[in-house]
Parts: sequence; structure tokens; C-alpha cells
Amino acid sequence: MSNAALGSAAVAAGLGAALMGLVVTGLGLTGHLRSWGRYARQLTFGMAAAAVMAVVVMERALITRDFTVKFVADNGSSTTPPVFNVATLWSALEGSILLWALVLCGYAVAVAVKFRARGDDPMLAWAMLVMFAVSAFFYALMVGPADPFIAVEVPPGYDGPGPNPLLQNHILMAFHPPILYLGYVGFTVPFAFAVAALATGRLGEGWLAATRRWTVAAWGFLTFGIVLGAWWSYETLGWGGYWAWDPVENASFLPWLTGTAYLHSVMVQERRGMLRVWNLSLVIATFSLTILGTFLTRSGVIASVHSFTESGIGPAILGFFAVIVAVSLALIAWRGDQLRTPGRIATPVSREGAFLANNALFAAFAFVVLLGTVFPLLVEAFDGRTISVGNPYFDRMTRPIGFALLFLMAVAPMLPWGGEGRRPPTELLSRRLMVPMWIAAAALVLSVVAGARGWAALLAFGLGGFAGGAALRQILLAVRRHRWRGLVGRTNGGMIVHLGVVLVAVAFAASQSYVRQAEFDLEAGQPASFAGHEVVYVGSAVVAHENRTERVAFVRVDDAKTYGPAIATYPFASQTIGIPSVRSTLRDDVALAVLQFPEEAGADRVILRVTVQPLVVWLWLGGIVMALGTALSLVPSRSGRRQPTEAAAVEAPA
Repeated sequence: MSNAALGSAAVAAGLGAALMGLVVTGLGLTGHLRSWGRYARQLTFGMAAAAVMAVVVMERALITRDFTVKFVADNGSSTTPPVFNVATLWSALEGSILLWALVLCGYAVAVAVKFRARGDDPMLAWAMLVMFAVSAFFYALMVGPADPFIAVEVPPGYDGPGPNPLLQNHILMAFHPPILYLGYVGFTVPFAFAVAALATGRLGEGWLAATRRWTVAAWGFLTFGIVLGAWWSYETLGWGGYWAWDPVENASFLPWLTGTAYLHSVMVQERRGMLRVWNLSLVIATFSLTILGTFLTRSGVIASVHSFTESGIGPAILGFFAVIVAVSLALIAWRGDQLRTPGRIATPVSREGAFLANNALFAAFAFVVLLGTVFPLLVEAFDGRTISVGNPYFDRMTRPIGFALLFLMAVAPMLPWGGEGRRPPTELLSRRLMVPMWIAAAALVLSVVAGARGWAALLAFGLGGFAGGAALRQILLAVRRHRWRGLVGRTNGGMIVHLGVVLVAVAFAASQSYVRQAEFDLEAGQPASFAGHEVVYVGSAVVAHENRTERVAFVRVDDAKTYGPAIATYPFASQTIGIPSVRSTLRDDVALAVLQFPEEAGADRVILRVTVQPLVVWLWLGGIVMALGTALSLVPSRSGRRQPTEAAAVEAPA
């Protein structure tokens, strides 16, 4: 059987399993099938096995260069290096949908196995019903407009173009999309349980406990995926930056904002039974934004280096997004009376008051980013005009929100819950914040001594020191009480995440505020001094690789190591592609990009762009710290208030 036929059979089997899962769980909910849980679990295995088979078949087709599969003919090549040949699966539309289905089926199996002891629970049935429905939708896309296994005939000796050249010249391409998908798709689990809670009327805190670690894990994957994407952009595109408020970047950032808000506000509901409507809305918004992001990146409505070409799946995804929003809002309206809670915030100077302010800021941040992202699309759709919303809008609107969030990051963990403690909250707060305030003052002084100027950057450094000092104080107190276990658990791991956020915020402020860039026309052996660094153009050479030919400019930085920015020509590319080279230190980065090799007889010249940015490496280190903190927050903590287990939470009606 050919790869195209085998892959199509696997996709059809996956769709069949998903539809059967809908039928089986539906019969279980109506009472017509008692042992539905066992059958549903088996169908998740079948659905996942079909996804694995489809991915294996596609990878085999890519590795063996089976150009009778249209996806391989359009995106594969005999010259693509092995690691990027494997990564070609997610470098184009149909393969990315296939990867999405694989990850989604993996989560469905994990949920079915985790809660197998509660197979007859209506809440679990509704959650599985939602996951089967979402899986069926993505399988249907692959049966219809995003079919990855279309068979074609190619002439003898045919060789494909390979993936986009920008997607096959950096190793991060092999890791960034799968990790991002683990985050994107992972939010399906809390969404499914939120719908289940609304459908069953069990609107207490049980579903929150059941999905706590699933949500944290999805958020952690999404966070690390975003950081890796920024790193890839910085190392690959050669424009001297890592974040440009590109619509596709925003598409991943939006669910991160609402997901972060949810992780904070859910603690208020667990502790005080408040914000039920808000938390349900945040979970639904987060999942809905992942679907909207899928539409933006895969419909062809925007032009971006991150997005895929125009396709026919846009209307289907947009319709699915509309159904999700409409059904979710209808469920919330239906359960409106039951969602009301008697509790209220007694005083704004409390932890729940700070978390509420935190959520308001995250919601405002998400609204600003969403408006700037979709407004040009709405204008074009209704008026026909093409406009763009650039960096000035995003920078001007998000900067004050970012400053306020840094301030709350320091203050909120120090505040008591309403009604706790004998001391007045303001007195307790001033005592706990004394050390963080001294650290903030020290950070400001050191910044000024180091030459930092400008109110925005200095405010970011001061608030970063304030928030970082507060997080360090909490971590040190926890370690003193519980030794190494003071580093694990949701609260303590969360403080480590806060440290990572501070590192990212300070590095972002420094690199954006003090970036310097210049272009030099250099002959071989000619030096140039810029921003405290000396670069010397040593010469150039043509280097042949399996998939491209490079003309490399050898540039020595500060009389030390020689770097090799280049211009590459790919056999099937219509234009040359720049390959930058970066000298990174803990202090600053020197990014080198070749703009042109002027063609003059007997001359060896290069036009070189040099970009110097301070503290860029701390962005990536901050991302790693955030990932570490997320992992530590997933480890159960023996200290503190005993929480119900996930299985018990699903079992017990609210």
C-alpha cells in the first residue's frame, strides 16, 4: 500500500474513532450504555494510534522522499538535512494540523488513563465528549481541506523545493513548534472540564483541582515555546530583534495572557469560593484564543514569516471558533444563578484584591493586543483598505500595564488573605516589603552607575528589583522552613517563575531601550569600532552545503573569536537568505548580518550590519528559569493546606 493510501486510511480511522467516541459518551450520558467509560477509553487509544500511524507514514514519506505524496512534493527535498527533513512535518499547513491532532489525541489518552477509576462520572463523560468533538474537528480538516495525503504523479527525477529556507537553517525549528503545540493544545483539557462543570451543574472547586496541573503544564509549554520562538527569530531573521508584535507572535501571546490571569485568579476561587464566572470565562477565552490563533496562522489572512500560505481551512476554523464562543456563553448564561457566590472582597488591601487587580490588568493587556492584531483584518474585510498597526501602538499601550503588573508581582504574594492575621494589612505589607524595596533601590543605583538613562528603562529596572526581591524573600523563607521541599509546589515553584519573569522583563527593557545598530562598508582587513566593540572583516569564502550555498563573511569581534554571518542561496528559493551570527555574553550581544557583497573586480568587500544589545542572553535564561519553576510547581508539596486529589475532585459533586 502506498504512503498516500496508508496515511489516508489512518486519518479516516482517527475520524471514525473520534465520531464513535462522541456516540459512546453520548449514550453513556443518556443512560443507554452503562460501561461507556471502558469503550471511550479504548476509542481514545484507537484515535491516538491512528494519529501516530499517520505521523509515522508522513515521516517515512519525507525521509524516503516519496514525492507521490503531494505534501512531500510541495515541501520535501533530497537536499534537506535529516533533522529539518523530519521537522518539515510542521513547516507547512497540512503537516501542522497532523501534529496538532497527534498532540490532542495524546492529551485525550492521558485524561482517559488518569481518570479511568471514575469512568461512570458524568463530569468526566462531558469532558471526554468535548475532547472527542475537538479531535473530530481536526481529523475532519485532514479528511477535507487540509488533507496531508493527497496522491500526485510527478515526472521521473523530480525533486521538491524543500521547506521554506528560513525554516531549515536553525536547530530551534525542530523544537519550537512542537513545544508550542503542547501548550496550545494542552488548554483543551481545562476547557473540556469547564464545559463539563457547566453541563453537570457541579460548579464548585472540584473541576479546578482536577485540572490544576494540566493547566500549569500547558501554560509552561506555551511559555517555553514562545521564548524559543523569540530566540529562533533573533538567531535566524537577522534584523537585530526577537519580538516585533507580529500577528502570529500575538496569536500565541494572547492565550498566554489569559492563561496567566486564570492561574492567578483560580487561587481566589479555591480559597474564597469567588470569581466563578470569571474563571470559567478565562478558561473558555484561553481555549478560544488558541483556535483564533490557529485561524490567524493557517488561513492565509495575514502575511508573516511565521504563518502558512493561503488555504481553504480558514472558514472552517472561524466557524469552529464561533461555535465554541456561542455554546460557552450560552452555558454560562444558563447556569448564571448557580454561579453567583455570596463571598466578596472585604478590603482591596488583601491578596484576593491584588489578584483581582492583576486579572484586570491581564485582561486589559489581552484586549490591547487583540485589538491591534485583528483591527487591520476587520478594516480590510469591511472597508477594503489595507492598514497596519505597528510597534508604537503596542509599545505605548502595553508599557504602563507591564509596569503595573511588575508592581503587583511584588506586592500580591506579601498580602494576607482577607480576614487573616491580627496586624493591619498595611503594617504587615510594609514590614514584608522592606527588603524588596531596598533591593529595588540598589537596582536603580547600579543601573545609573552602569550608565542607564531614560525613565522607562530605569522604572523597569527598579520594579524588576522590587518584584525579584519579593520572590527571593519568599523562596528563602520556604527553603529555611522546609529545606529542599521549599522549592517545590505551586506557591514556591510560582515564585521561581516570578524570578524568570523578572529576568525577562529587565532584559527586554534593557535590550529595547539601549539597542544600537549601524551599517559598515568594509574591505578585507578593515576594522570598525561601534558601541564599545571592534569588528574586523577578515575576508570571505564560498561554502557549499547539502541544501544551500553560502558566501560567508569572516568577522572577528574584539580581537577574539571569528564569526561567520553569511548570505545563502537555496536551489529552489527565489531570493537569497541572510544567515546572521551572534556573539553573546552575559553583558551584551553583538549580532552580525551581511547585507551585501558588492561585486567589484579585485575587491573583497562586505556591507555589514552590526547590532549591539545589552542583556539579551538573560531573556533566554529567564525563559529557562520560568520553565524550571513550572516543572517545580507540578511537584506535590507536603507543606501547606491539603488539597483534594484530582480523582477525588472529579468524583465529588460540588
